Amino acid sequence: MARQAFDERPELWRVRELADQAFSRAAGAPLIPGNSVRILKDGRENYPAWLEAIRAARHHVHFENYIFQDDAIGVEFADALIGKAREGVAVRVLYDWFGSLGKASRRYWNALRSEGVLVHGYNPPQLDSPLGWLSRDHRKVLGVDGTVGFVTGMCVGSPWVGDPAKGVEPWRDTGVAIRGPAVVEIERAFARIWTQSGAPEPGPGPVETPAEAGPASLRIVATEPATAGLLRLDQLVAAVARKSLWISDAYYAGGATYTQALRAAAQDGVDVRLLFPNATDVPLLKPLSRAGYRPLLEAGVRVFEWNGSMMHAKTAVADGRWARVGSTNLNITSWLGNCELDAVVEDEAFAAGMEAMYLEDLANATEIVLDRRRRLCPTGDCPPRRPAAFSRRSGSARRAAAGAIRLGNTLGAALANRRVLGPIEARLTTVAGLLLVVLAAVFAVFPRLLVYPLAALGAWAGLSLLYRGYKLRRQGNRPTGS
Repeated sequence: MARQAFDERPELWRVRELADQAFSRAAGAPLIPGNSVRILKDGRENYPAWLEAIRAARHHVHFENYIFQDDAIGVEFADALIGKAREGVAVRVLYDWFGSLGKASRRYWNALRSEGVLVHGYNPPQLDSPLGWLSRDHRKVLGVDGTVGFVTGMCVGSPWVGDPAKGVEPWRDTGVAIRGPAVVEIERAFARIWTQSGAPEPGPGPVETPAEAGPASLRIVATEPATAGLLRLDQLVAAVARKSLWISDAYYAGGATYTQALRAAAQDGVDVRLLFPNATDVPLLKPLSRAGYRPLLEAGVRVFEWNGSMMHAKTAVADGRWARVGSTNLNITSWLGNCELDAVVEDEAFAAGMEAMYLEDLANATEIVLDRRRRLCPTGDCPPRRPAAFSRRSGSARRAAAGAIRLGNTLGAALANRRVLGPIEARLTTVAGLLLVVLAAVFAVFPRLLVYPLAALGAWAGLSLLYRGYKLRRQGNRPTGS
């Protein structure tokens, strides 16, 4: 809204202040003015910008990513990081132990360490924490010299560049380059997880507070397990959106509360659109993904599936003035279980660019609708309930987790009779029912197959709690300094 409008109606300033307060409290992140934000699309724009910033570093490089792959892309980044470390630049790399498992070899990490790069893995398995490995560092963040930061959904590896020689398309993904005061929050978020991983705290950067670099105001929403800052923010955005809410996500499993927030917005006249991937390397996952479409479609939410290799972007844009780009998928694992980081931008010019990019993506997507028999089908393959607005053109372990969440939601609804299930969910409930009956029969005949693993897990959990209690008691008995 124009400044003149606020001057003529001072009460609107109070409304804006209250809205800013609500968003800040929901996200746990203040609104930071004075930044420049540039959209980076796919690997062809993100990787060159990252490498250019790394090679220009003078003080430090902080690189945090869920997956580093030991391939041509991973080697190119390793060479750039090693080159800066040799120049005396403090280079810190934080990777997720589980995410990079089997993707980057021990030789890859040892080569970095031997050249002076400080490398730490997040949350490897520990004997005193049987279920601790479930928490993952899913962030994709790069900060250089306290002056430029990159926030994205991209990992480091060849899927994001594809293989033109073999006709393999790159994964579709989105990132942003940020300059200005918000970079301090990016580096502060890195430092927190870095020290939690057992590394010494990074020293202060050369610039405590970068000068203003542009007109954009934004929040750096850096979530950790059980904080749910972005979940609260996502629900609040769905509640206050007045005209449009366009979302892309790689592993959607929104759960009942977020699904209802999207349904309520659509039923209130908001143009709600969701763009999900179609391609997957596990055939069973497609029906699992589609199981969550029905309640959305019935409320008027429009659902599209990307026709390319993989839609991996995690973005949202609402009402032409609010946009989000980052690592958080719309599922419980990302909202509650992982370390994630997203840039939430309040700027009309940036939002306009995000909307234009979203419309370009829909040109390479197929809309999913309900036919006259209330079955899910792509437009063109069944009589649509409403005309499609865009033309048609002819995977991952985390997607499996999202599919499992969706399966759990479906089975919970069936067993508790919480909602009416649709035909698309008949296959899921039938297969799950048969599997449970078979498992029950196997355990009845061979009970040790169930008892021994449970006993081992219980013993492990009990010993870990005893060890934790012993360490805490020792800490409590230590004398304090004067």
